[in-house]
Amino acid sequence: MQATNIDDVLVILKGIIEGYRDRGSPLAFFPAVYRATTARVRAGIQSGTFVDGARMERLATTFANRYLATQEAPLAGISDPARAWQVTFDAGTRQRTMILQHVLLGMNAHINFDLPLAVVATANGGNIFDLEQDFQAINRILAALLDPVQATIDRFSPLLNILDRVGGRTDEQLVTFSINTARDEAWHEATRLAAEPAEQRARSILSLDRRVALLAERIILPDGPLGMASSLIAHTESTDIASVTAALLAID
Repeated sequence: MQATNIDDVLVILKGIIEGYRDRGSPLAFFPAVYRATTARVRAGIQSGTFVDGARMERLATTFANRYLATQEAPLAGISDPARAWQVTFDAGTRQRTMILQHVLLGMNAHINFDLPLAVVATANGGNIFDLEQDFQAINRILAALLDPVQATIDRFSPLLNILDRVGGRTDEQLVTFSINTARDEAWHEATRLAAEPAEQRARSILSLDRRVALLAERIILPDGPLGMASSLIAHTESTDIASVTAALLAID
């Protein structure tokens, strides 16, 4: 299931999405959004948005392969996924979990945990700061996805606006955090990991996994009124996994 280029990524993601969709699993939601993101990055590479398009394709492919590996490992009995991913996958069978929460859980694990490691691997011992300008360019591409993703989820989640009253646009703040703030943190973590010797880096990766898993648990069970609102919203959302997935896939 490992991809060799960004076109492979899009093909393999489609298969993963269809598999989850056919099993009626909400775990289809994150890869549907991720596929739209990857398609925009590919379009940016093709249009010359990045300083080094070939390097950006390597980063996008390396990044995606970390997610693809989480799909393959349990099936092959190779190993357990990172804790951050395990919390995300466990939520697939959890009752009263919002569509938004499923999307955010995937973003949390993939951006906060996988992305720093993918950046370090792409730098491959070279100057990691050579990647910074292109890394930041992705943020602008992703920012344009926020409104379409929000609008799509709104169609299937009639009470999602309750989050506005509970947290003052908490829903948008959560999405913005997962894409923008999380990517800023990912860059910080990548530069820190790149500067560490191998033994220390291994310990740092374990620590990062624990922190990201804790954040995933807070996404699943928010504190106070937000937690109660999330449960209510989830109870009123569409349970038509196939329709939600199709709508998320239609984002371009």
